[in-house]
Amino acid sequence: MSPSSTRSTRRQSDGKLAALRLHHALNPKARAVRDPAFTAGTPFFDARDLVQVKYEMLRRARQEGQPVSQAAAAFGFSRPSFYVAQALFEKAGLPGLLPQRPGPRQAHKLAEVVVDFLEQQLTEDTTVRVSQLVRRLQERFSLEVHPRSVERALERRRKRGALSPVSPVSPVAPARSETSSRVGS
Repeated sequence: MSPSSTRSTRRQSDGKLAALRLHHALNPKARAVRDPAFTAGTPFFDARDLVQVKYEMLRRARQEGQPVSQAAAAFGFSRPSFYVAQALFEKAGLPGLLPQRPGPRQAHKLAEVVVDFLEQQLTEDTTVRVSQLVRRLQERFSLEVHPRSVERALERRRKRGALSPVSPVSPVAPARSETSSRVGS
């Protein structure tokens, strides 16, 4: 193999690795894959590709009749993980094998009644600081909330057009020695 083709293959590999990371599809247990198709060194089968590994594991058991425990072990998974992948595949097909984004899918920290309370506080006093709103939430609802969560909730409300234009959320700006911001002004 010439040096230029080696560099080209390496760039393609680096690009695939970056894409797998970007889509959360990089197999964290790639070294645990012992299936011959993946260990033979062919470029098509890539143990780093989590979706491909899961699909081949399911195919091996379903189409080739390999026992679930053997298939799971050969591909670096447990039997329960096999069954989870199987259920996801049966429900959604190949897209079901794509790893789900980690973390919450939508805003979930502050209920509407809490954001209503924040808006009321801003209406009553447009110079109130986010740190003061956080304290008021603690007193009223016994909620421990980060100031940035308050800002984001109010910003979402403002974008939806529900927050009065008198009280826009300003970014966090240092005030004296603290980093709390004014909301409104």
